[in-house]
Parts: sequence; structure tokens; C-alpha cells
Amino acid sequence: MKKLSETYKELGIAFTFPIEIKDANAKVTYYETSNGNGYRYEYDECGNQTYHETSDDFWYRCEYDEQGNETYYEDGDGCQFGTKLNNN
Repeated sequence: MKKLSETYKELGIAFTFPIEIKDANAKVTYYETSNGNGYRYEYDECGNQTYHETSDDFWYRCEYDEQGNETYYEDGDGCQFGTKLNNN
């Protein structure tokens, strides 16, 4: 994951830390600290976090049922459990 601060520097855009971006539902979709750690998040329509990625290339993905219970998990290290509902 390329850090947003790197893109800002390349474009000559002034910024301060932490860099935080939120979606229309006020959920944080990107967060970067001054010590170089960056995080990217995605959410489903119910507000459950479905994806998490770090600047050191670790990631995980989750799916949830209608009650908000986690039904599937997988990560970049090959850990996987549950039943995948989405084919995305």
C-alpha cells in the first residue's frame, strides 16, 4: 500500500499528521501516523469493517451475516475460516 503522505509529497501538497479520511458515514477509510504507519479500511452497507490493510502489507478481509456476526475471515498470511458468502 502506497502511503498517502508519499503522494502528497510528490504532488507538493502540504499536510500534517495524522492523515485521516472518512467516508460519508463518518467511518475512517484511511489513517496514517507521523511514524510511518498507514491503515486502509473498507466497510459493508451495515457499517461492519470488511477489509483492513496496513502499510507493511498485512491485510485481512471479513464477511458478516444479517445479524452482524462474522461468517468469514481471510488474511494475507493464508489464515482462512468460515464460509465465504460473497464471490468478490
